[in-house]
This record gives sequence, structure tokens and C-alpha cells, in this order.
Amino acid sequence: MSPSDNASAEVDPSRPSLEDAITNPGTVKINVQGAYIVDDQPPTPDSIPDGDGVHYERKDIRLPHHTSVVSHVAVDIGGSLAKLVYFTKELQSPQEGGRLNFMSFETERIDRCIDFIQQLKQDHERLNGSAPDELCVIATGGGAYKYYDRLKQTLNVDIMREEEMDCLITGLDFFINEIPNEVFSYSETEHMQFTEPRAGAYPYLLVNIGSGVSMIKVSGPNQFLRVGGTHLGGGTFWGILSLLTGATTFDDMLAMADRGDNSGVDMLVGDIYGMDYTKIGLKSTAIASSFGKVFKMKRAAERQAEDAPGEDTENASGAQFSPEDMSRSLLFAISNNIGQIAYLQSEKHGLKHIYFGGSFIRGHRQTMNTLSYAIKFWSKGEKEAYFLRHEGYLGAVGAFLKRQPQNWGRRNSLEDSSLSKQAREDLRQEIQNQQQK
Repeated sequence: MSPSDNASAEVDPSRPSLEDAITNPGTVKINVQGAYIVDDQPPTPDSIPDGDGVHYERKDIRLPHHTSVVSHVAVDIGGSLAKLVYFTKELQSPQEGGRLNFMSFETERIDRCIDFIQQLKQDHERLNGSAPDELCVIATGGGAYKYYDRLKQTLNVDIMREEEMDCLITGLDFFINEIPNEVFSYSETEHMQFTEPRAGAYPYLLVNIGSGVSMIKVSGPNQFLRVGGTHLGGGTFWGILSLLTGATTFDDMLAMADRGDNSGVDMLVGDIYGMDYTKIGLKSTAIASSFGKVFKMKRAAERQAEDAPGEDTENASGAQFSPEDMSRSLLFAISNNIGQIAYLQSEKHGLKHIYFGGSFIRGHRQTMNTLSYAIKFWSKGEKEAYFLRHEGYLGAVGAFLKRQPQNWGRRNSLEDSSLSKQAREDLRQEIQNQQQK
């Protein structure tokens, strides 16, 4: 989403706040007392393996005291990924309560996501004997409109569409205020430094990095304004590297960036000055021009090939640019650009705290370090960048919190069934079959 797509209208402040949404009757009353993230969740026999456009997050949020009815799932369908959130009860545990589960699907494989929700619905009906229309799907993101008819026709359930920006802020507020060890700062030396859940974090800037980038000023509960953005985001990274490398998935591209050395293609300050440029605070390793060496090195290689007619000109001219180096260079280019624009927006609107969300980040240390360094460098240490463990699920969680079912308090809901066991097994088997072909 480009800056020209900027939305200027403030959200109606008369709408209920996040706190009201959690505590008032008639809304989803998520009991977050004692909530914690299940770290390093090991795969189980019915776990869904990653692959073929499906990713199951192994960091569920355990809600040990939540016993109210949950009869819906939420999905945030973006340009690149569809993010799914659903609740399951701890049926095979002596402990009460349940957990929030998180999954993502490549949007080009949206049918896999719909099939999985269909399996959840069928499992629910089989175990509870409920009417088909009692399960509800809360959808947000552009795909909530693009795929509405397909969702409705395939699932034959109520599809409630929620506004995307509203859901993002509701989800982020929930994580900031309620979930321990969710929000953290990051640096190369200190790595993850968690912040305690806190109320009154306003005002702040949310930088949501998906296929494109939106930057949203949040003044209070349900009070926000999209102040800018850039069309150079995760979709840019994914698209360009699809052209330059043989990588087929976003995670493969991030893995290549981990192994790469951007100095192989980027022109650095040291390449120009031969040393640090101390007068303006630039180290010799600072990037002066992304991909700035490519043209010069390519021309030199071509001339060398012309001087040696027996060599393969094409191989000689392209041998020096590895996919790993190009991946790292592009990751830095996009992350640095986003970081600087985020700083400028925070400076313009007087915002000290900057939260980065969206599926582009994926907990990737290079991305987080680049964004964090950019904010600290340009603000001279006066502003702080924050990240989240569930950064890609802000919209889906926000949509999940907005459900207001008429049958709230009814027994025998989704939380009373092994909602996802059969569905996970079916999807796991399907993916394994595809991988064996």
C-alpha cells in the first residue's frame, strides 16, 4: 500500500475500547489471567508439518483460566499470506483452560486455508451435533472481500467482515496490554529484551509490514490514523528475489540472506573513503548504495571475458553475484528504507515508541536489527523500536476479539471439542502426500 492510498479518517472514538471488549457482557471475554506463550513447542504426532504453503506457529498462547464459550475462528487474508487464529480447549491435560493457535497459508493457496477451516467446522459438528450455522468465521484484510463468496459458498457459515486497520490496532493493544513476554526490543548485542505488559502505551506508531507497508498513528483505544506507508515491503522482497534467485518460499529467501555477505554487491562507505566517515558518524561498513557494485563489477567481468575469448562470457559476468549476497543486500535495502520512513513519521507526529508488526519480520534477527538500528541511529537513541513474538497475527487476533455471538455462554461449543485434532491430521497427511510426489 503506497502513501497515496493514505486514509485520513479517524476511527469513531465512541466505539468501545479494548478493555470494554474484554470485560463487558455480550462480547468475547478472553480471560488472560496467567496467560503465557508456550515456548519451543515440540512437534507432536498430529502436528502439521511446514511446507506446501502452510506454516503452523509453535508458540501457542496458553490461557489457563479461560473457560467461556468460543465458537468462532478468525482469518486475516493479505496479499501474500492468510493468517488463521482459533481457540482449542486442553482436552488431554489435567489443567483447565485452553490456548490460541496460530497458522498461516500462502494466499495463492487460499483453498488450503478454506479446507482447513472446513475441517474444523466438520469436526465441531461431528463432536457436538450443532447446527451448521453455529460456527462463525471473522475475516479481515483485503481477502475478506476478494474471497468472501468462496468462503461463504464453501463453508456455509456466517462470514463477518471486520475493518483491517481497526483489527490491527485491537490485536496490537491486546498483545501490549495482556500477554507477558510478547513485546520486546532487539539489538545485535542484547538480542531480545522483553517489556512488561502495560496500559497507557499511547501514543505510538504501528509500522505494519506485509506485502506493502502501512504506518499508523495510534492515539488511544480505537483512535488511530494512517499517516503514511510505502509500497516497498515484503512483497517487493519476495518478488525481486523470485526473479534473481531460485528460491520459492519466503523462508528460503530469509535463510539465504542469513548466509550472504552484502558487501559482495553493495557499495559501502569504505569502498568510497577507504575508512570510516567519522565526521558524519558513518562506519566503513555502512551501505552507501544498495547493489552499487553490481554494474561496475559486471562490466569488469565482461571486459575480462572479452580479453579471454575461450571463456563463457555469460558465466564469467554473473559468477560473482551469489543468490545469498543478493538476498542479504535486498533485505537490508528494504529494511533500512522502512526504518528511515518510520523514523520520519514518528518525528513528524511526535511519537517516541514504534511497534513493528507484519509477516515480513518473522522474528528474523537481521531484519529486526536493521530496523532497530535505523530508529536508534536517526533518533540519536531517543526513540525505541519494539517487536512482537506474534507479529504477523495482529489483524487475525484483533478480528478474533471482535466476535459477539448471540449464544455466548452456551455449553458444548468449540472449546468443548477436540476442534483441531482431526483437521490437523487430515492436513498433515495431505501435505506429506504432496511432499512424497
